[in-house]
Amino acid sequence: MARGRLITIEGLDGAGKTTLAAELQRELAERGVEVTVLREPGGVAVAERLRELVKDPTVQLGARAEALIYAAARAQLIEEAVEPVLGAGGWVLLDRFVDSSLAYQGGARGLGVDEVGSINRFATGGLKPDRTLLLELDPELGRSRSRARGEVLDRLEAEEDEFFEAVRSTYAELAEREPDRVRRIDASRPREDVLEAALAELADLL
Repeated sequence: MARGRLITIEGLDGAGKTTLAAELQRELAERGVEVTVLREPGGVAVAERLRELVKDPTVQLGARAEALIYAAARAQLIEEAVEPVLGAGGWVLLDRFVDSSLAYQGGARGLGVDEVGSINRFATGGLKPDRTLLLELDPELGRSRSRARGEVLDRLEAEEDEFFEAVRSTYAELAEREPDRVRRIDASRPREDVLEAALAELADLL
């Protein structure tokens, strides 16, 4: 049996990652592709508990501890949920993966992309996505979309504008490093246009 595909969706909060994941799952199922949608951090019990910790606005975490918690959650998700699906020939559609840590902790927190990458190579056992869809959005628009949900901002969402500009900039650098894997999509466009663009970027894998 052929190994499955790992597709990741990246971008700032408010870019529409969760919405796109659900729409892609439906569209790919219609094409006969079995897709499991998971999120980071989370997806399995241990990782969901770590998610609660790292997002809690009342918790104080140093940058290194933050990076390690995300890596630990990722390691458990891969072992418990991602690898079994890929090994059985299914596709995994993952809302955030290593690129998030590279952009948020490596870039915006100033830990260094290469340093955070090293932590995550250990955590993932070297697992890399077959394709990454990077939803690009102006940080101000992303923040306005997040606020429009009417939910309490989590620990990362409450950061200053400069933080999110650094995240956006690091994502762009990652896309330039690996243009074959990371495909850039304008997330300010209507939902149907974003979905069409995403499907076009996955067409060669189908």
